[in-house]
Amino acid sequence: MIATPDDYSWFSPERFPGLADAYCFTYVRGLTPEEVVTRLGVRVEDCSRVTLDGLIRRQTFGAVAVGDWALLVEACSGLGVTEEIIMPLSAGTRLVSHFYLDVDDMDYFYWIDDGKIRFEFAHEEGYSHWIKDGKIEFMFRPHESYSEEKPDELVEILERIDSAGHAVAGPHEGPAFLLAEHLTGVTMTPRLLEESTYLCGVVPGSR
Repeated sequence: MIATPDDYSWFSPERFPGLADAYCFTYVRGLTPEEVVTRLGVRVEDCSRVTLDGLIRRQTFGAVAVGDWALLVEACSGLGVTEEIIMPLSAGTRLVSHFYLDVDDMDYFYWIDDGKIRFEFAHEEGYSHWIKDGKIEFMFRPHESYSEEKPDELVEILERIDSAGHAVAGPHEGPAFLLAEHLTGVTMTPRLLEESTYLCGVVPGSR
């Protein structure tokens, strides 16, 4: 079955109070939760193991292994879309993240390969790339932080988002989850969030 943005309607404030209105999900390929925590400048021995409820109460981040990826779940914080943090975190690997803050209706999405942005959605600016005449085109102003390689592997996904009427919707309404699943191979599910035990810490200077 081909996933669509509507398949993620389960991620709602009713099902996930304290998270769905202010969350950030970050996927880092090939690293363990301990390695991610270390890259963030946090000592593993200073971390604790918590459930999702514990993570939400602390309003911090937690990391868990999902296949070949480390998943960071944040409640009420946005480390995963802070470029000063995620650019070095992506060194030598792929990082995909998305963030939503309900109070400001603020969405962000990043796909970064080894310190270069391949694709993003920026609040008030929209998608960095979109489909024109069947080809993917760069929509933002050129900047050294962007890869020169076009994200052609997203053509089918962007067409699906567009045809489903989600092109003008916020990424948190489904497109961000669909894009993340395509880029990582990890399907976000209620069970993944609710049944995981997270390596929880606080990045120095983040509070």
